Amino acid sequence: ITIERPIDDSPFYQRFRLQGGDGWGWLERVIPDAVDPGWMRPLVQMRVHKMSGSNSFWLPLFNGKNLDGWKVTNFGGEGDVLVENGDVVITQGADLSGIHTEKKLPKSNYEVQFEAQREAGGDFFAGLTFPIRDNFCSLIIGGWGGGVCGISSLDGMDASENDTTSYQQFYKGRWYRIRLVVRDNHINAWIDDNQIVDVDTKDRRIGVRFEVERSKPFGFATYATTGRIRKARIRSLPAESAAEKKPSTDKSEQN
Repeated sequence: ITIERPIDDSPFYQRFRLQGGDGWGWLERVIPDAVDPGWMRPLVQMRVHKMSGSNSFWLPLFNGKNLDGWKVTNFGGEGDVLVENGDVVITQGADLSGIHTEKKLPKSNYEVQFEAQREAGGDFFAGLTFPIRDNFCSLIIGGWGGGVCGISSLDGMDASENDTTSYQQFYKGRWYRIRLVVRDNHINAWIDDNQIVDVDTKDRRIGVRFEVERSKPFGFATYATTGRIRKARIRSLPAESAAEKKPSTDKSEQN
């Protein structure tokens, strides 16, 4: 069996293609010092995959017990953040409340999935600030009075006023499935099975609102709202080929 050069080489995950007499497969490895000890140990796994689709495995963003690896973001006037029944609960503050991590995570070619719920309040209950290459922006769910979704900011314009703006009614106490896919020059996002963001970021000015700067490099926030986050996870994605411009919408990959 011949081990070829890495196909994926993210900060916490490597994947090599193996070539043998009976076919080919993948060798996968979690990089030990980039993984939280105790709940995700170093792992070496060999699997055979189909050619199409993403083959990376998921890493949880929270351990379901406490906020190890995360910091409460000092926005000023923020509410408490706690773990309750496995959910991360960001309680309502004067304005922004949330948490962020400085873990070494991918900057491009990755996917994030989580579920979010508005428990109290009337503004955004899930604001995810994330990297795209060397820049940062935020996916806003339920902002500007409770129903605006989109990316803040593109070319200096917020989620309420750029080409990613959309509107949706959100019900308190209901869980919503959020999916985010970040490529070098593209961002896609879904709520449940509805795609809300499909934007080419090439030659766009990408940034965050100044109030959210402290959520960088990767963080969750709410605005005057109590929100719950659960089932948050991240995985690396193979770099896109020229023929593959959009990620798979296979619902089986979202479960």
